[in-house]
Amino acid sequence: MTRTTICLPILSLAAIMTLSACSIRSTSNTAPVASTPQVGILVFGDSGYLLAYPDQDDYVDLFDEDEYLQKEWDDWQEDKRPPEEFTARPMAVSPVTGKIVPASGLGPVSTAMKNFCNGQQVCDFGVMLGDNIYPSGLTLGADGFDDNLRLQHMFADPLGDLVISPESYRTYSTLGNHDWETSRAGGFAQIDYLENAEEFYMDGPFYSVKPPGANGDIELFVIDTSMMLASTTVYEDYLDDNGAEVVTDVIAEPDYFVQPLSEAEKQMPVWLEQALKMSTAKWKIVVAHHPIWSSSGSKFEQARALRQLILPAMCRYADVYLVGHDHTLEIHTDDCSAALGEATSLPLVQVVSGAAAKQRPVNTRFITQQDLKYPEHKTVFAKGLLWGFAYLKIDGDEAHVRLMSVPNDGSPHIQVEYEYSFRHRSTLN
Repeated sequence: MTRTTICLPILSLAAIMTLSACSIRSTSNTAPVASTPQVGILVFGDSGYLLAYPDQDDYVDLFDEDEYLQKEWDDWQEDKRPPEEFTARPMAVSPVTGKIVPASGLGPVSTAMKNFCNGQQVCDFGVMLGDNIYPSGLTLGADGFDDNLRLQHMFADPLGDLVISPESYRTYSTLGNHDWETSRAGGFAQIDYLENAEEFYMDGPFYSVKPPGANGDIELFVIDTSMMLASTTVYEDYLDDNGAEVVTDVIAEPDYFVQPLSEAEKQMPVWLEQALKMSTAKWKIVVAHHPIWSSSGSKFEQARALRQLILPAMCRYADVYLVGHDHTLEIHTDDCSAALGEATSLPLVQVVSGAAAKQRPVNTRFITQQDLKYPEHKTVFAKGLLWGFAYLKIDGDEAHVRLMSVPNDGSPHIQVEYEYSFRHRSTLN
């Protein structure tokens, strides 16, 4: 059995632009911009999974090795994945229950990122893409574990000294659905920690910031997509036996406590569009937890709802969308024709980097069906059942993304899975 890889060639998408109510201009019509200095960005998500902090299901599903493999196979079939591609996630013994659970990659991935940024490449800053604390965020003692120790184990120990140089390095952070799972208070307690920890950066659940070292040419727009999705209707995901989406009217109720309460929280999509539009930065990078395109086949309704909320703004004003949620490494493009009525001369690129601790397979049946159903979308690369991270390097008008994995044996060796380049596009409109 082998890991599943989808790698499709992608060409630049061009369209003849006409003057319209939402005029889209080719980059050739824009004034030249001074060259952006080379900037390296470490990109990782879904890092907060450690065996010492079990899910409630771990106390119920007490598997031995054979039972664990059977459960992996049952889940594979239930998700309508091709049976010939089956591979179980790596297993480990829970220190709490003594039974078999999925292994964590946080140790080898964090060590690999340290080696990479302090030896091979310069990492000027990083982004952490949510689900930073599994299974349920900070609990304020509700699960019997001390939150101070949890913060030490999830953040300070593995991620607190990621990068030695430059001294200005910070990991800019957002939260994911698991970070809000226990309570709203638990989510804001994590935000407070990340706002005050020297190695990290956060400024409320959503914010914009220009990291130092890029002459103001790069701005991050960090949003909380869990909060956005909790304010709109999301349906349950169902697939037919061929992996195609099945339309349903069954509403998926959020199982986390992040409904927007303030007017600012309720108007986050409006804030995003206005902040992108008014930004003076050359490179505009949107950072979040949930993808607008998904490869697993179990999150496409969230992606569909999110496209309605934020894709038009990103198509008009953003350069790239960085997300986690799927525990995979992926690159997708959207030509913006569905969002804006006509394709932009350069597509919007989405990078998924959610493999920092947990593994999940992709669904090749679903990927094929999704690319057929949505001509505006292309799956450039998608690989699951691995641990890893991404590195985004910006050099002038070009960006180069490298997707990297570490092996299942726990060693921190790095393997480059895929490389992809794209051009600056946020001056299109």
